[in-house]
Amino acid sequence: MKYALDPTPFHRTHSLLEFPRLAADLGFDWLQMTPHPDFIPFFNHPKADDDLVARFRAACADAGVGVASVLPVLRWSSPDPDAREAAVRYWKRVIQITVDLGVEQINTEFSGRPELAEESERAFYRSVEELLPIIEAEGLNVAIDPHPDDFVEQGLAAWRVIRGANSKNLSFVYVAPHTFHYEDPMATILDEVGDRLRVVHVADTYDHHRSDGLRYITNPPGSAARVHQHNRIGVGDVDWELFFSELARNGFDQREETVMVTSVFGENEDAMEVSAYQLRQMCERMAAARG
Repeated sequence: MKYALDPTPFHRTHSLLEFPRLAADLGFDWLQMTPHPDFIPFFNHPKADDDLVARFRAACADAGVGVASVLPVLRWSSPDPDAREAAVRYWKRVIQITVDLGVEQINTEFSGRPELAEESERAFYRSVEELLPIIEAEGLNVAIDPHPDDFVEQGLAAWRVIRGANSKNLSFVYVAPHTFHYEDPMATILDEVGDRLRVVHVADTYDHHRSDGLRYITNPPGSAARVHQHNRIGVGDVDWELFFSELARNGFDQREETVMVTSVFGENEDAMEVSAYQLRQMCERMAAARG
């Protein structure tokens, strides 16, 4: 298993080419490359040309840090045909960048719309039908996260959609701060997913179901907004003993292809300290769970 840094909290303070050295200085051997305006921005065409990709790969080699996974967020499940077709084109460039970096893991979101769930699912399978031959030919694995405010948000329902694509090159991302949106218990999800669990994101969040659904007050009442946090471990309601024990039971930490990513976004002012804290917590808690 690889312990990876998500450099999102450092986007305003460090350049793209500084991320590898930053990760090394914080004690990480691996990076997860999330959307960045100079690399693969949210929802739009990748902005890194072959020269920048080569320079980034060289910066990783100089720092002794690898890229564990590449995370694009593109509208490949959009019910808007133009947006979906554009996303498929962008995906093809993402795949080439990933291959050129020597990376085998991509993780992403469905990126559809909950109010148009049926249309979004049709769009997802249409995109997958076009992209899977390329993904499989390149030997890549694409893990998908059922994100809050997507056309599928529950854990088991998302796994059914992934499984329905009928390819071992698609797998599941478990995001701890999405725990209370998954609805299904972690144990139940992991029993179904098995060794197709490839990536986990580690951050804490509060359970929005508590206090009779009034943990957060949104206006107007009944708003469809999804609320969650990405806090450091211990600032929230995630059962971390259960989380790591379930990962150990799944064998997640024993597989060389898996990636555990610190995913704290709400504490940028303390990003250096929080990142180092998260790495210690992940290592110590995983070792304790493994026993």
